[in-house]
Amino acid sequence: MLADSVRNAPLPTLGDARATLERVWGHADFRGLQSEVVAEILAGRNVLAVLPTGGGKSVCYQIPAMLRPGLGLVVSPLIALMTDQVEALKQQGVAAARLDSGVSMDDRSEIWRQARAGQLDLLYVSPEGLAQPHLIDRLRDLPLSLIAIDEAHCVSQWGHDFRPDYRGLGRLADLFPDVPRIAVTATADARTREDIVASLRLDGARVLVDSFARPNLQLSAERKENGSRARADGHVIELVRQRRGKSGVVYCGSRDGCERVAGALRDAGVNAIAYHAGMDARQRDRLLARFLAEDGAVMVATIAFGMGVDKADVRFVIHADPPGSLEAYWQEIGRAGRDGEPAEGITLYGPSDIAWTLKRLDGRPMAEEVKAVQASRARRLYAMLDGATCRSQAVRRYFGETDARVCGVCDLCLDPPAVFDATVLAQKALAAVQRLGERFGKTRIIDHLLGKTRDVQSWETALSTWGIGADTATHTWRDVVDHLMFDGLLVEDPNEGKPLIRLGDPEAVRAVYRGERIVEVRKAPARASTSPRERTRTGRNAALETMDADVRARFEALRAWRRDRAAEQRVPPYVIFQDKTLLEIAIRQPRDLAVLASIAGVGQSKIERYGSAVVDQLARTAESL
Repeated sequence: MLADSVRNAPLPTLGDARATLERVWGHADFRGLQSEVVAEILAGRNVLAVLPTGGGKSVCYQIPAMLRPGLGLVVSPLIALMTDQVEALKQQGVAAARLDSGVSMDDRSEIWRQARAGQLDLLYVSPEGLAQPHLIDRLRDLPLSLIAIDEAHCVSQWGHDFRPDYRGLGRLADLFPDVPRIAVTATADARTREDIVASLRLDGARVLVDSFARPNLQLSAERKENGSRARADGHVIELVRQRRGKSGVVYCGSRDGCERVAGALRDAGVNAIAYHAGMDARQRDRLLARFLAEDGAVMVATIAFGMGVDKADVRFVIHADPPGSLEAYWQEIGRAGRDGEPAEGITLYGPSDIAWTLKRLDGRPMAEEVKAVQASRARRLYAMLDGATCRSQAVRRYFGETDARVCGVCDLCLDPPAVFDATVLAQKALAAVQRLGERFGKTRIIDHLLGKTRDVQSWETALSTWGIGADTATHTWRDVVDHLMFDGLLVEDPNEGKPLIRLGDPEAVRAVYRGERIVEVRKAPARASTSPRERTRTGRNAALETMDADVRARFEALRAWRRDRAAEQRVPPYVIFQDKTLLEIAIRQPRDLAVLASIAGVGQSKIERYGSAVVDQLARTAESL
């Protein structure tokens, strides 16, 4: 009977989706490409959606799962991520459940009963869980409304967080041929997107890629000074202390580094928590719960932490050690400012870091072609960190946004570094690559320019580019070649593990040859100031810093009320209301439920569960002022 009703049900419309968005989430309309993604799934078509962190990827499949008949199946990589999303949905009155190793047998039985009765909208599972035949057998007996694959970059061997278990999800095309599938991610370049579509067999899928812009993020990078480990740790501690009371994440490259930095921060009076893969799963779960629940907590972690963590009020991310690629950088920096309010991303880097990154890559069990691509991506990251181009613009261009403009708020926009005109050097480098037949790697090209090629043959010394850069330092040539690669004027061909440098975009190269395109390269960068940079403050964080005493009192009272409710339910405070919503409530002082319901982020379920308590709390606070 349930299957017949599913087949005969009319298709929901985008208008239905907007009504659901307003009723459940309290938002009047979709943002960016959300409506286009939702429309594809509502129509029963496959889609790949690449939306920025904080851009509402989950809503793109949650709303269609609620509207289309049947059960929405969500494949998610981490138990913590599944738990977080399911708890948030329950707070909003959505029928959602998860199946993972932390769910008891009795709860599993109840979940399957609800699924068979058509009482569940969404069921979250891991890719490892889907590898179990009994789970697939049970799902095949149920009508599915859609299949969503979250963090879809994990499918691709070209991505920064490849997971073999994701690779097998392509078989869902055969197991559920009539069920629309949606893959979502925040970071995937063109090559990764192609691999996702092919691996998941998203036949005929529309690929929707939104802008990678995060205008609320202020990005900066600092070269590490030569010195002891203690000195480097001291700089990180100083950066965190300057942001005292704000929630943040500090990424370290090793487990020992996490423990060391977290301990030093605690000694400095910071509520710091260490987190890494050397801890058992239960301990990590407890630490994550602490971070999500406590105001002003700072998580010091390896990359074992982060994916999908939806703590909205993270105000800064500091990379004590840089990540391995621009994809990883953008994913990790994206932990900050998910609420759309101003936040910072600070990266510390040094010459030894890229060598460590490349050495770690070399030791991984992966195909040589993949290893070469990942090494090239690491070099692109360091070229950005040490470059002179607006950081946000550089990242967006890397992901294919050719029309990206400067952000105006990163360290390079606020304090432009000294650069030198390297157009002539660029012409020489491009000519050397061309004369050498695009058959050599970076080191060999630089040796050629310097006239220092070992065992050089006569054909090479006869070239017009032989030794034409002998009057320029080796490190300058490295900077120039890296910059040309970053700018797309040169590209690195993996060549089965033996990278070759080739000319990039032909028209751009011709423009450099003709002198129509000026190439500027950053001079030896000075170490940035450790004090927080001045920027034009906008948004609710600015309001927090300048609000009058009455508004602050209401806001703090609401946060205390929220903290108590979260503790009672054992959920993170932000799944009840985000700070952004509480501050709007404190400013507007709604005295009845109708006004409260008009505030963004206050859906119908929140009104029913918390509306009267919020209005009462405001009244009590007013009496005490």
